[in-house]
Amino acid sequence: MTLPPLSLYIHIPWCVRKCPYCDFNSHESHQEIPEQAYLDVLKQDLALDIAFIQGRKIQSIFFGGGTPSLMSGAFYRELIEHLSINLDFAHDIEITMEANPGTTEAGRFAVYREAGINRLSLGVQSFRDEQLKALGRIHSAKQASAAIVQAKQAGFDNFNIDLMHGLPGQGAEQAMEDLQAAFDLNPTHISWYQLTIEANTEFYSKPPILPDEDVMWEIQEAGERLLAANGYRQYEVSAYAQAQCQSRHNLNYWCFGDYIGLGAGAHSKVSVADSGHILRYRKSRLPKDYMKARITHRVAEEAVLVEDLPFEFLMNALRLTEGVEERLYSQRTGLPLASLEPKLSYLRKQGLLLQNRLQLTEKGRRFLNSVLEHFVES
Repeated sequence: MTLPPLSLYIHIPWCVRKCPYCDFNSHESHQEIPEQAYLDVLKQDLALDIAFIQGRKIQSIFFGGGTPSLMSGAFYRELIEHLSINLDFAHDIEITMEANPGTTEAGRFAVYREAGINRLSLGVQSFRDEQLKALGRIHSAKQASAAIVQAKQAGFDNFNIDLMHGLPGQGAEQAMEDLQAAFDLNPTHISWYQLTIEANTEFYSKPPILPDEDVMWEIQEAGERLLAANGYRQYEVSAYAQAQCQSRHNLNYWCFGDYIGLGAGAHSKVSVADSGHILRYRKSRLPKDYMKARITHRVAEEAVLVEDLPFEFLMNALRLTEGVEERLYSQRTGLPLASLEPKLSYLRKQGLLLQNRLQLTEKGRRFLNSVLEHFVES
């Protein structure tokens, strides 16, 4: 097996307030965040995982959360410097930080940029105050727009805006107005996805009234047309980008690349050259448990079973609008493409999959889950 590209994910678990739709590993900070202590543990965590680097360059780094923009510029300056000393960065490495418009100020953006962060992902969700209130967000529409302007003034010319649709009381016209407000700020990338109700969230126990299926479909179709008309090409289920501005970090996930996760609750997927195995593991979820660990932060470590590899690979690759070349399957899993037969032939005969490429047809994209069911080992 040829080792795939390698990325680094770093989780910042704290936030000001837990949003009612959020099922990520985030914890409200009711006191001062222990920045230096967490930084020291992240360094230790890296040292314990460094064997999985296996001589590879780091192609991208993503600071996710929680709310990474709660941390100071000094935190990122010291951390990125430490990473650059201990790891080999690709010359064009992409370093993204998620930012909440309600936790940033103009001066911080400049310091983040100076620390080495060269891409932002701004969690706007909506440009309408009534929707932001319903979603439990701590910022206003005005603050969201102002934060993006400040980020651009600080030198961020590559940034994503996160937007949700299918919100309580939302119609197609309102959803399109949200998209237009994003276009006016000229982001290089837009993540546009439907609000879903996840287990273990406040919305799950107290579900809001969402638009019916007909309205949802109207929003989806109108939004895709509007995004395309404004130069944002869909390259993944919910990701749209200007030319040459796809998220390299997320593309590595969808192409079944490797990633090492540092921080509380961070997940990792690494290929091991000597054994040919693919390992998955995560770090202790609660910040207090993660920070007190000394021998290892890893929990739930296991090798991906050979029979599970087809589903794991295709679950990611088929999310991409253009799919992937067939040869990538063998390169990333170590398995021959022939092992996917006769399922591939059947799906192609049904008009769900293109010939000579692992790519869904337009019909196949509408039935992604049904396609993937063919590769679930029973």
